[in-house]
Amino acid sequence: MKIQNRKYIASILFVLISFVCNAQTDGTPPPPAPPPPPGMPIDDFLPYLLIVALIYGVVKRFKFLKR
Repeated sequence: MKIQNRKYIASILFVLISFVCNAQTDGTPPPPAPPPPPGMPIDDFLPYLLIVALIYGVVKRFKFLKR
């Protein structure tokens, strides 16, 4: 082989090696997931809210039927 052909082959190999090195994944793990959002304050009192809504609906229904 001529020296000029060796230079071309060496240049092509360096370019290909750079592509292969760039395609490799780094060894770091993915970042951890963010913390979950804080709970809504209504979540704690949801059963009480449902009871109050049920009582309110019954009272409104009786007042509507009395008319």
